[in-house]
Amino acid sequence: MVIVIDPQIAGISGDMILSSLVNLGADKNKIIEGIEKSQKFLPDSTIKKIDFQKIQKRGIESTQLILEINENVSERKGVEIKKAIINSVNELTLSTKAKTFAESCINTLISSESKIHGISEDSVHFHEASSIDTLIDIVGITIALEDLKLFEEKIVCLPVSVGGGTVTFSHGTMSNPASAILQIFKNSNLNIQGNNSKEELTTPTGACILVNLTNNPIEHYPSMNVSSIGYGAGQKDFDTFSNVLKIIQGKENNSEMDSVKILETNIDDISGEILGHLIEKIMEQGAKDVSIYPGITKKGRPTNLVCVICDDTKVDVIVDTLISETGTLGIRISNSNRLIVPRTNHSFSLTFEGKAFEVNYKKSHYKGKSHFKIEFEDLKNISNVVNKSIVDVELFLRREIEKMEDL
Repeated sequence: MVIVIDPQIAGISGDMILSSLVNLGADKNKIIEGIEKSQKFLPDSTIKKIDFQKIQKRGIESTQLILEINENVSERKGVEIKKAIINSVNELTLSTKAKTFAESCINTLISSESKIHGISEDSVHFHEASSIDTLIDIVGITIALEDLKLFEEKIVCLPVSVGGGTVTFSHGTMSNPASAILQIFKNSNLNIQGNNSKEELTTPTGACILVNLTNNPIEHYPSMNVSSIGYGAGQKDFDTFSNVLKIIQGKENNSEMDSVKILETNIDDISGEILGHLIEKIMEQGAKDVSIYPGITKKGRPTNLVCVICDDTKVDVIVDTLISETGTLGIRISNSNRLIVPRTNHSFSLTFEGKAFEVNYKKSHYKGKSHFKIEFEDLKNISNVVNKSIVDVELFLRREIEKMEDL
C-alpha cells in the first residue's frame, strides 16, 4: 500500500491534514474524544465546539474542521505546548510509534524557532503557534494516523506549494515563505514551490507534521491502483483554485519508486582514457550509474554527453569531480522519479571443473514473472580459474540456477 500526499496546489496545514484523514475514513468521534480529553493540559484554553463537516470548495466536496475556542493567552513557551502534547498522547494510550511521531512534530516546530532566533529551545516562545490549535492538529492527526494504520504504510509527497507574496505576523512582515517554513524544510528531502496566489499556503504546523510524516519526495504520481481519496479543506477561499489537500491511498503496481538526481554535461575536448577514469571515480563516490553518449553539438562539433544518476546527498561531491576532472563549465541538474523493479539477492556454492565457487545473482519479480542475472565479477573469476569463456560459464551457471529455482 502507498499513501500519496498532494499539496501541489493548495499547500498544507495541520487542519487540512486532519480533515483529509477524516475524509479518508479515520473515526472522527475517536479523534474528537481524544482532543477533548487533551484540552485540560493547556490551561486558559477551552474548546467550545469541535466537529468535522462536509463542505464544497469550488466544486470539490471535502471535509473541514469546525473549531470554536476560548483562549486568554497570546503566547506560550514551546516547552509548555510540548509537555501538553506528550501528556495527551500518553493518556490516550497510543502506540510507541504514534507517541514518537507526535513528539517529533512539536520538536521540529520548537527547533526551527530556536535556530531562526538564535536562542535555546527552552527559551522559545510561540505566538501564532501558542494557540490550542497546535495541540489539536498534532494530537488529532496522530490519533487519525493510528486509526487508519498509516504508520506502517509507505508515504510519499508531491511538491509542496508555499504560495507567494508576503506574510505579516508577530515579528512583522516578510516575504513568503517565512523563515520558519524554510527552516523546517531545510533538512528535508521534500520539495517546495511558490505560485502567484500571494498568500501563505503552507503553515509552520502543517510543515512540521509533514516532514515527520514522510521524507520521500516524488515529482509525479506513482503507478498505482487508487483505493480511496481524502479531501481536506482549508479555511481560506481562493478564486482560482480549490483550497483542498488531497491524500490518496492505493496499491502500487508491483514496483517501488524513488527520487534521484540526474547530472548531465557535454564534454568535447578530453580523451577516452580520461572518460574511463571519470566513470570509475564517480562510481566509487556513490553514483548509481554513469553513462557516456557520443553526439554532435553546435557547429558540427563532436561531443560526449556524460549522464550521472545519484542520490541527492552525492550531488556536491560528484559535481566537484566532474568539474575538476573534465574542466566543464556547466552541469545540468534535474530531479527524476525512478521505478525500481523488486529484486532479491541470492547465492549458492557449486563445484565446476573440480573447483569450488560461490556464485551470486539477483532475482527480479515483475507482474508475475521472474528473471535473474549472475554477478559479472563471479562469471569473470570462474572463467579465469577454469580457463573457459564467459559465455560457456554463464550458460552452465544459468542451467544450474534454473534447476534450483525451478524456472
